[in-house]
Parts: sequence; C-alpha cells; structure tokens
Amino acid sequence: MEGQKILITGTAGQIALPMTRHFALNNEVWGLARFSQPGSKEQVEEAGAIPHKADLASGELNGLPDDFDYVIHMAAFMAATPDYDFALTQNAEATGLLMAHCRNAKGFLHASTAAAYKNNTDHTYVYAEGDPLGDSEQPYSETYGVTKMAAEAVARTMCRLYDLPTVIGRINVAYGQNGGLPAILLAMMTNGMPVPLKDSEPNMFSPVHEIDMCAHAEAFLEGATVPATIVNWGGDENVSIEDMCRRMGAQVGVEPDFQYFPVGTHSRAYDSAKRIAMTEECTMSWQDGIDDMVAAWDPEQGARMIARLMGEG
Repeated sequence: MEGQKILITGTAGQIALPMTRHFALNNEVWGLARFSQPGSKEQVEEAGAIPHKADLASGELNGLPDDFDYVIHMAAFMAATPDYDFALTQNAEATGLLMAHCRNAKGFLHASTAAAYKNNTDHTYVYAEGDPLGDSEQPYSETYGVTKMAAEAVARTMCRLYDLPTVIGRINVAYGQNGGLPAILLAMMTNGMPVPLKDSEPNMFSPVHEIDMCAHAEAFLEGATVPATIVNWGGDENVSIEDMCRRMGAQVGVEPDFQYFPVGTHSRAYDSAKRIAMTEECTMSWQDGIDDMVAAWDPEQGARMIARLMGEG
C-alpha cells in the first residue's frame, strides 16, 4: 500500500505504534490519540505520523480531516472499574462517531477482541467466526468483552448505513518487541512472580506477531466489504501459554511457576482458515516471534510493567 492517506486511532498503543511505523514508510499517516502518557505524542512523530489529539468518545475531533482513504481503528477502552455506561461510550459510541466522520473511506478496519466469544470450558476448543458470543467477563476488565461486542454491532450497522467497506478483526494474543501478553508474562517470571492460569494445562491461544499484523492490516483494508467481514485475527498456530513461558524461561534462565485457579481468562485457540484465505500465512512462527521478543527484552521495562500491574506506576 503506497500513497494513501491513512488514519490510525490509539496510535501510541502496543499494537498501533508498530503499525503506524509500517504504514508511514509509504503513506501519509495520521495518528489519533488522547496522548495522555508523557512522550507518547513524540513517539508517534518519530514513527513518521502526524499526531492529532482528540477524544473519540466526546465526538469533538478537533478539526480531524475527513478525506482518509483508509482507517485502522485500534483505540480501545479497558479498565478494572465496572462502569459499563462509560465503557460503552468509549468503545461502542466512539466507533460509530468515527465511522460517521470517515464515511467516505475506501476501507475501515475495526479491531475487536477474542473476548467477544462466549467461553467454552474445553481448553482445547478451537473458536471459529460463527461461534456463540457472550460476555466473557475478562478478569482484567469485566466491561471489556461486552462493550467490544457492542462496538462490533455499531461497526456492522455503520458499514451498511454508509456503504463503508469494513473488516472486524477479533484480535487474539498480539505481541512483539513493543509488548503484549508474552512480555507481561516474561516480566512476571523475571521478577519472581508466579504465572496465574485457569484450571489446568494447557491454556491455548493463537499468538500473532506485530510484524504479521501489519501485513494482515493491509490485506484486510484491501478486502473490506459491505456488509462487514468478521475474521479471527490471530496467528497460524495454536500454542499454550505454558509452552510460550517455557521457551521464554529457557532463554533467560528462569523456570516458570505456573499456578492454576478456577477463575481467569479462558483459552482462545483460533480456527484461522478464514484469515489465512484473506492474508496468506504468517511469516513469523510463534517460536521465532517469542525469540524476537526476548532478544529485544529490556529488564527495566519488565520492572515497569510489574509496577503498573501492582498499581505502583
């Protein structure tokens, strides 16, 4: 993709920042965010994008252009507080307001989540796009699953209302040198903390590296449809959290301490056939992806992650 005008929301985030760098190489990229964290605006500028400060949920877009060729909506609200009304405004209403503003785009990519699926108690169950949805009440944010599911409904409606070609990608475990769940687990392991998991081994997921996500995003935008296309956005391979931790631990000299509880995040192994048909296969195996992340690991960054997890920063 070259010579396009692209808007990326939540552009200072874990997934969106590498995506911003990728698209800014050959396109005019605008990065929309609240830029509430110190240095986040400068990060987006260094990534080659034009930063634009706005709050999507308020509807006040501060003069944001409306002539984007493509939109990648990565911004999401996730909090431990059980304020469903606020979370609906942030995740669902904001999506509709953004799509109305960018109604003339050639393609719109809405980032959703594996948390939209109804939990299946079988750890080895493989989720497909047509599987039941339900409030999975993720332990890190009870409002997240249901309000992201509501955001999907809004995106589907706006897609049809404005004839705006749309893809809704339900993100699995996204990771890379810029962070993600494996990085959090590595931080826990290297700081002497146990790895909390649900029920028993294996806890299965479909990790997808940030490098592949950039390529997938291009294919999704170019293949966007009316009505919206729903697709599982994960990697080609299903792997357990336990195996990922063992591989990370072997490289940093730490033995993972797995502890199992009756509550926690359910497994989310994906059927990726539909995504592969749209994007072709991933270039990064889960093993190579983990190795790439560990090679760039910064122990000080890990300590900061733990401080945030513990509410200390």
